[in-house]
Amino acid sequence: MIIGVPKEIKTNENRVALVPAGAHALAGAGHTVIVETGAGEGSGFPDSAYSEVGATILPDADAVWKRADMIMKVKEPIAVEWPRMRKDQLIYTYFHFAAAEELTRAVMDSGAIGLAYETVELPSGELPLLTPMSEVAGRMAVQEGAKYLEKVFGGSGVLLGGVPGVVPAEVVVIGGGVVGINSAKMAAGLGAHVTILDVSLHRLRYLADVLPANVDTLYSNRHNIMDCLRRADLVIGAVLLPGAKAPRLVTRADLKLMKPGSVIVDVAVDQGGCVETTKATTHEQPTYFVDGVLHYAVANMPGGVPRTSTLALTNATLPYALKLARDGWQKACADDSALRLGLNVVRGKVVYPGVAEAFGMEVTDAASVLA
Repeated sequence: MIIGVPKEIKTNENRVALVPAGAHALAGAGHTVIVETGAGEGSGFPDSAYSEVGATILPDADAVWKRADMIMKVKEPIAVEWPRMRKDQLIYTYFHFAAAEELTRAVMDSGAIGLAYETVELPSGELPLLTPMSEVAGRMAVQEGAKYLEKVFGGSGVLLGGVPGVVPAEVVVIGGGVVGINSAKMAAGLGAHVTILDVSLHRLRYLADVLPANVDTLYSNRHNIMDCLRRADLVIGAVLLPGAKAPRLVTRADLKLMKPGSVIVDVAVDQGGCVETTKATTHEQPTYFVDGVLHYAVANMPGGVPRTSTLALTNATLPYALKLARDGWQKACADDSALRLGLNVVRGKVVYPGVAEAFGMEVTDAASVLA
């Protein structure tokens, strides 16, 4: 199979979908790896690192997309890339279709196969290709939240961990999954008082066991969320419904409960955000104010630390890429139930229920496209 790795062109996106070690593994398995020139530079991998392990460097994105049977990316194709997609081409990346109807229809119209990292799901419920970036985003959420609480960036001027004689900041984490637990660990480690909310009592019991004493667990309901907002200096939205649009748990009216200069970091922005006032931003212009509350809603947060993120991502995606390249997408997905759940759009049909539900589209049984 010919595997193509184009350069990411979303604003300030410096990750790359395949590190040289991954290119080495694919080339060693008998596949052809083609990489757009400069694709790895933002993550610290020069073209020479790829060519030395058997990959071919091509001069532009058009050349990569035209030749490749499988495209490996980090972020979803943006509008200028849509004309490059073609029928029966496998595109293996983060798509977040349920928050992007235009993208969904563009992939449908192209006839390509959209296999989304974020919906590959193990029988245990773990999302193995989303987990590493959720870990990064959860930790970054606290790092960025702490920065934007500084007065010079528009925040209220609160130090997350406080000092002796001054109480620490109140951090509220809505959602106790991978993003949530990583946010709570980081905030607690800096000395903040943390409240983490979730709807699963089983998950709350686990969080209570593993998190430090300055983290309280709380059942997530409307009353408790509103009570937490009144006290919060930093709110982290960490809600995820795999492959579906995030529920709106904080409304614009709720912002009036919050202290002026408090900060919201909505990590759920890729799936539409769990805060009504969330709108996707970039690393170039990451924040905005609504009703005196500073919002940080960068849609590709891990792109801010591309070296760490790229290495973590390839660790997770490469084993599946090797299966897809060896067996082709139909056999690989038929044989692997986790990978099969990654199929979202196939030859013009939506095969993932959460995406179809988001836009009122008909859903096709994935089994029928694997026959």
